[in-house]
Amino acid sequence: MLTFEQKLAIAESFPELQRKDVSMKRVNFHYEESAADKKTVVYHLHPNGNGFVYAGLLDGYETDDKGMVNIRDFGEDELRQLIADSIRALSEYEPPQPAAKKPAAPRQGTWTDAEGHTLNLAFEDDLWYVYAGLNLDAAFESYEEAEEYLREEGFAPKA
Repeated sequence: MLTFEQKLAIAESFPELQRKDVSMKRVNFHYEESAADKKTVVYHLHPNGNGFVYAGLLDGYETDDKGMVNIRDFGEDELRQLIADSIRALSEYEPPQPAAKKPAAPRQGTWTDAEGHTLNLAFEDDLWYVYAGLNLDAAFESYEEAEEYLREEGFAPKA
């Protein structure tokens, strides 16, 4: 197990990290250039040798619910690699983009086939209904299912 001073020296060897002294002689190291909201890479490095490194964006590490890895028993190479991986992940982070809204499907429409037959598609009571005149031909839970059915039957939206 590395001593507090050794762990401190390793963290200080990363010029992109800024040291922040906190209570009870603990030390944090922040990565201010982080592309994520998360800036703390090394958290609560304590003189007793305990501390944490953020690995919430990394695979292969056992983390707590805050994405932190306990580094009490880490060796030098292992700690250097974890800190470097954490910095890399925070610098490459791309926030998830909100899903693009699909344009609203038409609420109803007439579909025709090559022989001139027509079917009407209507949205009623959260279902898509296909009518042949006044008679119900089929019902679907989504517009995509109804559209697929109509196309398989040789129908296309009436222009």
